[in-house]
Amino acid sequence: MKANHPLPIAAALLLASCVAPTKPAPPPPVVLAPIPRPVAIVPPPLPKPPSDWRDAAQSPGTWRWSLVQGRSTASFVSPDGTILASLACNRTAAQVLLSRAGPGGEAHQPVAVTTTNGTRPLLSEPLLSAAGWLTVELRPVDPILDAIAFSRGRFALEAAGAPPLYLPAWAELSRVVEDCR
Repeated sequence: MKANHPLPIAAALLLASCVAPTKPAPPPPVVLAPIPRPVAIVPPPLPKPPSDWRDAAQSPGTWRWSLVQGRSTASFVSPDGTILASLACNRTAAQVLLSRAGPGGEAHQPVAVTTTNGTRPLLSEPLLSAAGWLTVELRPVDPILDAIAFSRGRFALEAAGAPPLYLPAWAELSRVVEDCR
């Protein structure tokens, strides 16, 4: 005879329902956020020099006309009273002297005058130049004088080793030219 005893069946069911404990799922790997690199602060670029000399800022100062040792002279004077450039007429020698502050010396130095008509390269004359000045000798009928006088608003006076001067073309210059003709 078969005995149906509930105890062995219950024990078997109880044992079958017991499962060995499972290991907990491993935690997800830790992903570290990337460390931000310091960003170098780059200063803004310097403004480009003007591509056209007419766009450059005018040199600060003003033209003044006077008679210096009997010569009709226009002097460009900075706000602090320093003479930066001059145009003088020596009528007896039939010459116009265009001068600017610069690295004068015993050798001829290149000087350039730029007007709305174009650029004219010149050479300073060391025998006419005072210390710290570059002087160019021109004839009173030289076309560069008319180009300076009639340049649209300004002209540039450049010399090697000195910053360019952007000078207004005012009536004082025309007066010197006319006084010499």
